[in-house]
Amino acid sequence: MTGLDLQMAQKVLDSQPFSRLVGARITAFGDGAAALEVDIRPELQQQNGFVHGGVLSYAADNSITFAAGTTLGPAVLTGGFSIQYIQPATGRTLIARAIVVHSGRRQAVVRCDLFAAADDGTETLCAVAQGTVLSARN
Repeated sequence: MTGLDLQMAQKVLDSQPFSRLVGARITAFGDGAAALEVDIRPELQQQNGFVHGGVLSYAADNSITFAAGTTLGPAVLTGGFSIQYIQPATGRTLIARAIVVHSGRRQAVVRCDLFAAADDGTETLCAVAQGTVLSARN
């Protein structure tokens, strides 16, 4: 247990200028998991009206790191991640749900599923990511 909670996780997220720019919020945090949401708006779309891949990558990266922080503690850094885009993201909200697959003393492996939620709440899987997060403790 890291002693962190959802409220503190949101404060950490709010301290990141880019997270504030995209309007990200943490909706779940704890027990090896985290969820991040971003409202889909025109400024986050590419020329065809889909959410830009960079925004999906941002959401995957941050949710992966926050999920790992629930097992490794607050001092963590992304070691690397890969993302596979499945279909274009459109709708009302981008949702990134990450869960720790394995956590050791110094690193965690985390999987993230990214969904686009429509106005009626229907969720469509848009991308899948996996990453390694490293403890930054001495």
